[in-house]
Amino acid sequence: GEAAMAEPLAVCLHAANRAGPMLGARVLVTGSGPIGALCALAARRAGAAEIVATDLTDAPGSLMLRIGADRFLNVARDASALDAYAADKGYFDVILEASGSDKALTAALPVVRPRGVIVQVGIGGVGSLPLNVIVAKEIDLRGTFRFHAEFALAVELIAKRLVDVTPLITATLPFTEARAAFDLASDRQRAMKVQLAFA
Repeated sequence: GEAAMAEPLAVCLHAANRAGPMLGARVLVTGSGPIGALCALAARRAGAAEIVATDLTDAPGSLMLRIGADRFLNVARDASALDAYAADKGYFDVILEASGSDKALTAALPVVRPRGVIVQVGIGGVGSLPLNVIVAKEIDLRGTFRFHAEFALAVELIAKRLVDVTPLITATLPFTEARAAFDLASDRQRAMKVQLAFA
């Protein structure tokens, strides 16, 4: 089960590499699904000093705090949850945008510091961005997609227990219960990552 998490962890290690050095950084993770959670783990492993995570529901909050986020915010319930971080032109050094939502990316622009880095990890649809803000703050917006170079590292980190992915594994069901497994996996209120066992 842990080995099966190597691929998504590698995606997030690559995203962390795309962000550049994170030692002592203040990091915002937008979207707290499996990729967002693994991005938080990768950021902490890279030396982030503070990690704030957001989502549209409360469901992933306790898990995000358990795996190392310092704070969790439900931005659907409280639209102004990030406002305090916009003071003095922005607070965060790095933003790992894992939701794939152009709304989340747009909401991140006021809270990233000038010359900060935003790494777009989540894949979403077509949207629009206030380019004037990106230009004025000299924000570095980076895409991330590949992970080949980080796959072996992901396996090693899991094997050496340097990154614990087990809190993300909600359940493991036999493949004969695949329908129930997919139903559970599609319910974000009850599941983070659901696996099938073929034993």
